[in-house]
Amino acid sequence: MRLGAVVLTMGNRPEELRTLLESVAKQDGEPIEVVVVGNGAPLPELAVPGLTVRTVELPENVGIPAGRNVGIEAFRTDGRDGFDVDALLFLDDDGLLPHADTAELCREAFAADRELGIISFRIADPDTGATQRRHVPRLRASDPLRSSRVTTFLGGANAVRTTVFAEVGGLPDEFFYAHEETDLAWRALNAGWLVDYRADMVLHHPTTAPARHAVYHRMVARNRVWLARRNLPAPLVPAYLGVWFLLTLARRPSLPGLRAWLGGFKEGWSTPCGPRRPMKWATVWRLTRLGRPPII
Repeated sequence: MRLGAVVLTMGNRPEELRTLLESVAKQDGEPIEVVVVGNGAPLPELAVPGLTVRTVELPENVGIPAGRNVGIEAFRTDGRDGFDVDALLFLDDDGLLPHADTAELCREAFAADRELGIISFRIADPDTGATQRRHVPRLRASDPLRSSRVTTFLGGANAVRTTVFAEVGGLPDEFFYAHEETDLAWRALNAGWLVDYRADMVLHHPTTAPARHAVYHRMVARNRVWLARRNLPAPLVPAYLGVWFLLTLARRPSLPGLRAWLGGFKEGWSTPCGPRRPMKWATVWRLTRLGRPPII
C-alpha cells in the first residue's frame, strides 16, 4: 500500500506543524509523501529529513473540506486508478503520531479488508491520554479503547482509500466547516465501503472545545440541514432534523449560541446545498445495523 498524507494549516502553528511532519517521517515502512496546504496563509520552510513535502499555498481561506480537497487533487495522476497513492492520511497540523507503526497498521488494515474504505484514528490528549467523548464516532462512546465499525469519522485523524474518492468524490466544498466527514462517509457507505474506528491508531492532539470556532453554532446547524437534504431519502429528512432540533434545545446552549444555531438552521433550508443524491434504503438499514440509524 502506497500512502500519502494531507495536512491543512492556517500557518499559525509552525512549531506544531514541524513536530507533526517529523512524526510522519518516523513511520515504519515505505516513506510517506506529504502535501501541506496553506489555507489562505504563506507556509514556512518545511524541510524534514527523510520526508518528501510538497506545498500548496491558497490565496484565501477556502474552508476545511475545500482545502483538504486541494490536497487530494495534488495526488491525482493519469494512472489506472487516478491517484499515485493507494490511501491518504489526513492529519491536523497541531497533532502528531506518537507511535511509529500507525502507517503500517493502516496498510495492514486496508490489505486485510478490501471493503474497508475509511479508518478513523483515536484522538488522545498528549498529556492525559484522555479521548474526548465527541472524538469517538459512534453513539456508544463511553469506551474509546474499543474499536468498531462506525458510520462517520474524524476529519483530522483518518486514512481514506483513494478509490473511495475516485468512486464517490471528495469532501463537500460548500460545507466550509462541520459535518463534511459524515457527508463523505454516508456516500462511501452507500457505495458499499466500510468505515472503521481503530483505537490502536492514535493521533495526539490537545483537548479542545468545538465552540472555540466563532462560526461553530451556525455552521453546525446549516450543514446538518444540508447533510440531510443531500443524502437522506425524503421521508427521513424531517425526522432526522426534528430529532436534532429537539436535542439542541435539550442541551440548553447559551442564548447567543442558540440564536446562531437557529440562524444556521434557517440558512440550511434557504440556500443551495449541492447535488442531492439520496442514499438507498438498503444503506439506511446498514447504518441502523451499525448502531446509528440516520435519524440521529
